Amino acid sequence: MKRKTQFKPKKEITFTNEIRVRFVETDPLGIVWHGIYIQYFEDGREAFGRHHGISYLDQKDKGFASPIVKSTSEHKLPLRYGDVATIKTIYIDSPAAKMIFRYEIFNPVGELVCTGETIQVFVALDSGELSLTIPEFFKEWKKKEGLLDE
Repeated sequence: MKRKTQFKPKKEITFTNEIRVRFVETDPLGIVWHGIYIQYFEDGREAFGRHHGISYLDQKDKGFASPIVKSTSEHKLPLRYGDVATIKTIYIDSPAAKMIFRYEIFNPVGELVCTGETIQVFVALDSGELSLTIPEFFKEWKKKEGLLDE
């Protein structure tokens, strides 16, 4: 029986940014409510996109949206009101027409607070249809980043 060859990414593409925990993001105990971490993932993803040229606005300009179809998070330690947290956003390459991001959030002393992952697909804005192939703008981005051969 032949085994399926697993896809191996060529390189890791990341971006790191900081956020300050706001009062409104905490529960009565002063710790970040678990649902806020999904917003922190979005903060990281947006910063990654702006830095690497694939932001939501860049995608919209090319006629696409990329809604999230799956998100997961694992909580390890709390963040508190006033903390400055670091979000590391990691693009996970895939041969499919989707974007996978992993997240690592660290507290002010560098301890890992939360990890997570989101998966997004491409949808054409004009028709609302799911793109089953990688959009041309995203192929170009992957080539520029060294993820696709010419």
